[in-house]
Amino acid sequence: MPRLFIKWLQAKRFWALGIFMMCANVFGQTFEQCLEFADEKMIEGDYYYAIQYYKKAMGIDSNSVEVNWKMAEAQRRYKDYQKAAYYYKKVYAKENGLIYPKSIFWLATMEQFNGNYEAALEHWKLAKKTFKKERRDYPYKKAQQSIKSCLWAIKALRDTSDYLVRSLPPPVNTPDAELAPNFWADGLIFTSLKADSINGNEEVFTEDYSLQIYTAKQQDSLFSDVGLLKGTKERGMNSANGSVSPDGKRFYFTRCTPNYDCKIYVGEIKNGRITNVDSLGEIINEEGAITTMPHATRIDGRDYLFFVSNRKKSIGGLDIWYSIITQNGNRYSKARNLGRGVNTMDDDISPFYDTLNQQLYFSSSWHEGFGGQDIFVAKNEEMRFLKAVNLGLPINSSQNDTYFVIDQKHDRYYYSSNRVGVNYAKNPTCCNDIFYAYLPQLEPPTRFESLTDLNKKLPVTLYFHNDEPDPRTRDTTTEMTYMESYVDYVDMEDRYKKEYSKGLSGDAGEEAIEDIDDFFTQYVEQGVLDLEEFLRLLKKELAKGYAIEVTVRGFASPLAKTDYNVSLTKRRINSLINYLYVYEDGVFAPYLDANAENGGALTFVQIPFGEYSADALISDNINDQKNSVYSRKAALERKIEIQSVSFARKDTTYAKLYFTKQIHDFGSVKKGAVLTHQFNFTNTGEEKLQIDSLSIPCKCLTVTVNKNAFEPGESGQVSVQFNTAGLAGLMVQHIQIFANIENTLKEITVTAEIE
Repeated sequence: MPRLFIKWLQAKRFWALGIFMMCANVFGQTFEQCLEFADEKMIEGDYYYAIQYYKKAMGIDSNSVEVNWKMAEAQRRYKDYQKAAYYYKKVYAKENGLIYPKSIFWLATMEQFNGNYEAALEHWKLAKKTFKKERRDYPYKKAQQSIKSCLWAIKALRDTSDYLVRSLPPPVNTPDAELAPNFWADGLIFTSLKADSINGNEEVFTEDYSLQIYTAKQQDSLFSDVGLLKGTKERGMNSANGSVSPDGKRFYFTRCTPNYDCKIYVGEIKNGRITNVDSLGEIINEEGAITTMPHATRIDGRDYLFFVSNRKKSIGGLDIWYSIITQNGNRYSKARNLGRGVNTMDDDISPFYDTLNQQLYFSSSWHEGFGGQDIFVAKNEEMRFLKAVNLGLPINSSQNDTYFVIDQKHDRYYYSSNRVGVNYAKNPTCCNDIFYAYLPQLEPPTRFESLTDLNKKLPVTLYFHNDEPDPRTRDTTTEMTYMESYVDYVDMEDRYKKEYSKGLSGDAGEEAIEDIDDFFTQYVEQGVLDLEEFLRLLKKELAKGYAIEVTVRGFASPLAKTDYNVSLTKRRINSLINYLYVYEDGVFAPYLDANAENGGALTFVQIPFGEYSADALISDNINDQKNSVYSRKAALERKIEIQSVSFARKDTTYAKLYFTKQIHDFGSVKKGAVLTHQFNFTNTGEEKLQIDSLSIPCKCLTVTVNKNAFEPGESGQVSVQFNTAGLAGLMVQHIQIFANIENTLKEITVTAEIE
């Protein structure tokens, strides 16, 4: 709440100030009293004055872990996330979570709310270890999910869209709280927490300080005549979250007692006011449950009421439910939960249905996001909602973004946020304002700008179990798809935990289990999420008729011989290509086969490194499978990486340097051997190819090109001589060729295992 010190009676204010001054003047005798009064203010929800009392107590004993903890809790509830993080960090540093184990949990949360994702990631890992013995409980699962969110957010920061987000001007937004925008006749309805008398210390002088529904007239981008929506206010109650029925005859809204006993009410709309107001029956307002945030809409010719509730059979916290409305709003079907594609263990709130595109917008603090409540969209397929997609920056922020609605008439989005930049009196993230955004009006990207977003998603790294797919073979292709391999791999997580923790007990065993759990969460599962986002964007680019080249590198742990591992990494790359053939019923198949109607094509440059880039300290002892197979270090090496995308066909300003093979493995050789290989290439572009220079990484290499200029269609050779004298072990040498090609260079590689 924006006015966090609420004074219902002026006399009560004078009593509280008298106690406050006593704490200030009699320090030697009032530490416990200051804590007691501060605790009372916390219970009342007067966080601003609770903070003042805790400050006085800290003036007496700043080293008290208890008072630092209570200060952190007050700052968090006051929504001053920076200060809350500061005090939680002090608590955790003093007692390492022994007295207040949730200090690390809330420190991680606050760091995430502040947008410090690297720090939040490390603190969430500590929180996960803190609650490792209660793996089925909320704190552990929240830490596990938040690790995914931080990893997602770190990458998503690179993907700010071109929306221009603005705060609505006065008289709608004020230093009070404004939220829950929606549409009403010729203007806007919204919810606000206003008072008729407020001073600079955030004290409110009113006997009825509550959330109420307001209207504002709209003309173009200007708003005026803000006033209470007549018929919705009831003394001593909060009214909020208004929604007009599709036929414009009924008005749904929430009423809550001061103790947040919330129910949905409905009234008739007559002459700009709400009449005949009554609560909905127990089919909607289940006894003992919070029921709120109604949204009335029409889907396939039927009226629906979406709402939010923690009623029985909820998945966790507040869930989104729906009921079908019949008989002109007089009958409501049994409520149904939207399911796990939308609802989670956290609060999932503020539903809005987009009737034009048949999709649901809502806010959640569980799905991968930036920190607090983020806005998501989920596609509807016959009332089954698909995986939620984050709307990204700048619609979302690291604070709370909620109540998203679409104004089709003015082509605008509205929503609420307490992000930095809102109107406030003291705390920059205390209060909600209403924001809006237009769809960006941009020129279509040029051909060479078009792959920018796609390359931002790279690298995409995908992981494999040892010797998979198709173990014990030297084949370079496989029938398996990557997703089949992934599912089998994830099913082995418990086996990895058991094998890697074998022989360990106590904390050491728990640490080993957590290491494996982190690996599967942070790397294996995240790789699939990254792949899905990459393929979504790749599909869009191919639909434009582009021919795109994808470069993939393969890696393996050093358990098998080098030549065997090179074949293994080729199978792994092939499993990815197989997956693309079946992805979304074969959407990529025409591009892979170069027979797409729009002329688009998809090709792969495959660079199998075997184990040449593997950590030299990883065990290659087949009898030590704990370290050579099941360790986190070994598992991190068994992967393929999508590293770059570029256009396969160039316009007339570029030549094309096409190699039939970009990597050559000399295999196992004796020290001192002089090795030679010839790489063959063709200029497949429409311009003359001009070789400008070579970058050679080692004096052990002699590299020559048979000439410097090649006409379109002409072939050439790059000759490599590799002198192994004085060298030993696994060697990988990358040679860069600079020419008048797109991205200016092409890389070829030679590898060898020198005995």
